[in-house]
Amino acid sequence: MDSDSSGHTASIWTRLGQFFNHDSDESLEKAILDARADGEVEAEESSMLLGILRFNDLRVQDTMTPRADIDCVSEDMLMKDVATTVLSSGHSRLPVYKENRDNIIGVVYAKDLLSCLVETDKLNDPVSSIMREPFFVPETKRVSALLQEFRTSKMHIAIVLDEYGGTSGLVSIEDLLEEIVGDIEDEHDKPAIDDITDMGNGTYEFSSRVLLEDLEAIGVKIDSEEVDTIGGYLTMEAGHVPAAGETFTEQGWLFTVLDADKKHIKQLRLQRCDKA
Repeated sequence: MDSDSSGHTASIWTRLGQFFNHDSDESLEKAILDARADGEVEAEESSMLLGILRFNDLRVQDTMTPRADIDCVSEDMLMKDVATTVLSSGHSRLPVYKENRDNIIGVVYAKDLLSCLVETDKLNDPVSSIMREPFFVPETKRVSALLQEFRTSKMHIAIVLDEYGGTSGLVSIEDLLEEIVGDIEDEHDKPAIDDITDMGNGTYEFSSRVLLEDLEAIGVKIDSEEVDTIGGYLTMEAGHVPAAGETFTEQGWLFTVLDADKKHIKQLRLQRCDKA
C-alpha cells in the first residue's frame, strides 16, 4: 500500500472514530451533519453514514411498497399473459394472489417462465402451476433483522402482513439497501427527455429521474459528480428525502416537489423565480 492510499485510509478511520465517539445517536447524527457542512465529509459519504445510523431504527413498514402499488397477478392468469406482465412491469418476481390482493398465495419468478420457450404448450397453463411459496414477514419487523434473513435464506422479496394477517405491502432486498446507499436505478428506471412536459409560461413538470444533463435542453445547468438525476441532486442538497410541497431555488429557478414518498421524490415542477 503506498503512502497516499495509506494516509487516505487512515483519515477515513480517524473521521469515523470521531463520529462514533458520541454518547447518543442524536449527537452522532449532528456530528455527521456538521462535518458535511464544514466540507470534511462528502455529501454522498454523509448520506450513507446517516443511512447506516438510522437503519437499525427502521421497521419493514417504513420501507415497503404499499399493497395498492404492488404489481401482482391472479393465480389463474395464463403464463403467456404473466410473461407480458413481467415485461411491462420490469420486475423479475411477482406476487400471485387468490381472489384479491389481500390473499397472496405465491410468487412467480421470471426465470421459471423460461420453460415456456421450450415447452410452448405450457403457455396456456395457469401461473399457479409454477408459483413458489411466498415469504411472509410482519410489518413491525426490524429491517436489519430482515436483511439478515434475506441473506441467509437467499430470498429477495417478502410479503408484508399487517396485525390481522392481511397483505400490507411488499419489501425487497433492494428496498433495504436503498435505505443506506440511496435510490438504485436499473434499466427499467432509465429517464428520458420525453419526461419533461412544457406547461407553458416558462413552467415545466417532469419525473425526478430526469438526468441533470437533460435539463440543459430547457436552460438549466446543474453539475454534480455525486449524482446523475435531478431527484438525487435535490435529495443530496436537502440532506433528506424532500416531501411534497418543499421548494428549492437553483440558479434563478424554483423547483417544487409535487409528489414524493418516504424513499424518493417522484414528480417536480420547475419555473423561473420571477414567475413563481
